[in-house]
Amino acid sequence: MRIGKFKGNDGSLFVGLIQNNEVLALGDLTKQPGLFSQILHGVNPEKEIERLVASSTKRFPLGSVTYLVPIDQQEVWASGVTYLRSREARERESEGAAKFYDLVYKAQRPELFFKSPPAKVAAFGQKVRIRKDSKWSVPEPELTLVVSPAGKIVGFTIGNDMSARDIEGENPLYLPQAKMYSGACSLGPVVTLARFLPQGEACSINLQIHRSGAQVFEGRTSLASMARKLEDLVSWLFKENDFPDGAFLLTGTGVVPPDQFTLQSGDVIKIEINGIGLLENTVE
Repeated sequence: MRIGKFKGNDGSLFVGLIQNNEVLALGDLTKQPGLFSQILHGVNPEKEIERLVASSTKRFPLGSVTYLVPIDQQEVWASGVTYLRSREARERESEGAAKFYDLVYKAQRPELFFKSPPAKVAAFGQKVRIRKDSKWSVPEPELTLVVSPAGKIVGFTIGNDMSARDIEGENPLYLPQAKMYSGACSLGPVVTLARFLPQGEACSINLQIHRSGAQVFEGRTSLASMARKLEDLVSWLFKENDFPDGAFLLTGTGVVPPDQFTLQSGDVIKIEINGIGLLENTVE
């Protein structure tokens, strides 16, 4: 069961359910701006969607709608060093900090950092950016948790944690500059309700990068390769913190392009997660 925020070919803005290559309109966002979160944070999102479907009168062909960012006022946070591949890449970025990344990978407490306010998140089809002062930038494809104000995982989406690896590698204290800048995060295309996401190896995470029409990188991992439990990451995020609007939490990456690779303006980034869909953005 996948829901999102859409713009119809008639200009309407609405929350919709994807079903059989159509989008069923569940509610008008101009009349109910917070409807998306109200559904996700409700007692039983699935039953509420079924209730709204029963009274739905508008349907759009999936190819005729524009995806909006599936977020309201939630903060976006991120996790790091949750896959072995990510730990190894971070150690190569900064030899002086290698032992600290190894310790984080093995520690009870995870690495967590603020990624983006909702207003700076890019939707499917919108542009993401590489920093002008970076010479080594990569996308990071990540399963992203949709968390209610009560700390419950209510859904999943796809996240792209754009990263300037050379800036972080110069000094780990530069992490905020490497990870948090305009155009550094995209989410979408929709949210899959929690119980509908495949688990373990069945939840595959695929990254493709295309340049001038040709594929220049492809990599794959799965949820089974993650070293931490999703509920554990949420538990640490909510320690001594509260999120009255809920939160989105990127869970780290296990797909890292080779060290000699860097993104260029015009590259097309495609991230696909089984059970959610495809998130596509162009680099500028």
